[in-house]
Amino acid sequence: MPPKRGEVWLFDCGMVEKVRPVLIFSVPFADTDRAVVTVVFHSTALRGSQFEAMVQVPFLKIGAFIAQSIATYPTVRAVRKMGALNASQLAEVEVTVFKWLGRSA
Repeated sequence: MPPKRGEVWLFDCGMVEKVRPVLIFSVPFADTDRAVVTVVFHSTALRGSQFEAMVQVPFLKIGAFIAQSIATYPTVRAVRKMGALNASQLAEVEVTVFKWLGRSA
């Protein structure tokens, strides 16, 4: 099963970014689409930026999802599911990402 929107996964993000937690941000894809997902990185190195969405869940260290750190990766880079955000937590990340993109939720 491919990762689903709102789930938090450990992802192999390459040599520089290594394996780290990410939030699956993209919507489901069809068989004719590319098997990729767009993710928002989680970080414990906070700066107090307006583009940090702090969401507390038991399966992550204290930190935030960084709206300025968005990437798209093939689903084969998914290592394992860590958990999922509830609707209000996902909405908080959406608002922050949309703010970074110059849009409103």
